[in-house]
Amino acid sequence: MTLDDCWAIVEAAEKYRKHCLMMENCCYDRFELMVLNLVRQGVLGEVLHGEGGYLHDLRALKFATEGEGLWRRAWAQTHNGNMYPTHGLGPLANCMDINRGDRFASIVSMSSPSRGLQLWQAEHLTADDPRRREQFQLGDQNVSLIQTARGRTIYLAHSTHCPRPYSRLQVVQGTRGIASGWPYRLHIEGKSPAHEWEPADTYYPTYEHPLWRSQRIKEMDRGHGGMDFLEDFRLIECLRSGVPTDFNVYDAVALSSMVELSIRSVRSGGKPQSVPDFTRGGWKTAAPWPIVEPPEGR
Repeated sequence: MTLDDCWAIVEAAEKYRKHCLMMENCCYDRFELMVLNLVRQGVLGEVLHGEGGYLHDLRALKFATEGEGLWRRAWAQTHNGNMYPTHGLGPLANCMDINRGDRFASIVSMSSPSRGLQLWQAEHLTADDPRRREQFQLGDQNVSLIQTARGRTIYLAHSTHCPRPYSRLQVVQGTRGIASGWPYRLHIEGKSPAHEWEPADTYYPTYEHPLWRSQRIKEMDRGHGGMDFLEDFRLIECLRSGVPTDFNVYDAVALSSMVELSIRSVRSGGKPQSVPDFTRGGWKTAAPWPIVEPPEGR
């Protein structure tokens, strides 16, 4: 939640030579991994821009009296920024080789007024409910713009206090095409009809990520459609095989740092905030995450 904690985790992992990673399940979703495969094969051309977010109506959940609503509501009382960046940003970081040829360099962030939770309080809680007296800082909509060291741009959004269907956006724009989530669709120059979208299903037969071609993965329709299973499967497989994990401590803190950096930018009226280089220059020579194959027979 803070830059100091991010640095402490990095330094501990380096000192003790221990794996430390974030279990970000959206990096393993079917569409996101197909888009990564398209990027690796050059189908989208040079990647220039991405869009991601966490857009999820959580008003009822935040006022629950148990579970994750407790910490989510507590954050909304004390923080104003992009409080949940990793779902949208993780897959984009893979497509842009963040910490493996590029890195997040700066962020500008601003928040709308805070209205949604206050309206929910007034309309759903009794007058004597102590939750009616809580006050909130978190803006209903946070918009952040990130620029990478190589000049690429990312739009990162957070919205959990307004009525809306769920979305993570997941847009990857390249010089030869674009992939866009929610609904999942693509436009590839020279393949798609001019100025028209094609459904993602059109491209799965040719560009499905190898991990999602695994029959075992397809049968594991549990935990967000199977991506939770694949996330756990990959971690265990890497540890058993003695190979580097798909993501590492530098990826974990690069994504997490956006919380405090966005808060700082909002507090300063949208002034740019520099993103620390947690790799200490290692991003310039680190190899991108490869398109991994499933173990034989799995």
